[in-house]
Amino acid sequence: MAIYSKTLVGLSGLIFLGLGLCAFMESDVNAREEQSNVASRPGTSMAPLYGFRLPDIDGHPVDLKTFKGKVLLIVNTASMCGNTPQYADLQEMYERYQERGFEILAFPANDFGQQEPGTNQEIKGFCYTRYSISFPLFSKISVVGKEKHPLYQYLTERSPFPGRVTWNFQKYLVDRSGNVIGKYDPGMTPLSPTILSDVEKALAKS
Repeated sequence: MAIYSKTLVGLSGLIFLGLGLCAFMESDVNAREEQSNVASRPGTSMAPLYGFRLPDIDGHPVDLKTFKGKVLLIVNTASMCGNTPQYADLQEMYERYQERGFEILAFPANDFGQQEPGTNQEIKGFCYTRYSISFPLFSKISVVGKEKHPLYQYLTERSPFPGRVTWNFQKYLVDRSGNVIGKYDPGMTPLSPTILSDVEKALAKS
C-alpha cells in the first residue's frame, strides 16, 4: 500500500510539472506571436538610422531614435579645415528651422588632412566659443577606412546615396521618417539654395 501511495504521489507530481511546462510553453508561444504581430503592423518598423547610438561631445549616449519625427542634417565636421566657417552657416540654418522640427547632428572627424586633431573637450570649446553652436555635437568618430563608424557604414554603403565621404562637411539630409533623402558635397554651403529648398520641402511634409 505504501509503495502504491508513493507511486500516486510521484505521478501527481509529474502531471503537475507537465501541466506547468505546457502552460509556460503556451505563454512563450503567445508572447512570440504577439511580438511578431507588433513587428508586422503598419508603422511599427523603425528606419535603420534610428537604430544607432552614439556618445555626444560629453560622452553621454544618444539614441538617434530620439530624433524621430524631425528633419535632420548629418555633417562630419573639423575645426581646422577650409570648410570650418560652415559652422556659422549651420548655426544660422539651425536657428531658422529648429522650431519647425529641424536638427543638425555634427560628427567631428580627423579623417582628412588631420584637421580635427583635438580632444572632444577641445573641439567642444572651439565650437561653442568660436561659433556659438547650439545644435547637437557628438564625440569624434571616423567616417572612412577600417575604423569607419557603423552610422557612416550605413550612410555610405546602404543608404539610397552610397559613396564615400570625400572631405570634411559632407552633408546628408534625413526626412521625418528616418529616410536619407539627400547628399551634398563638402564644398556646398548649408545656406545654398539647393540645400535650403530641400530642407523646406522635407519640413513641409508631416
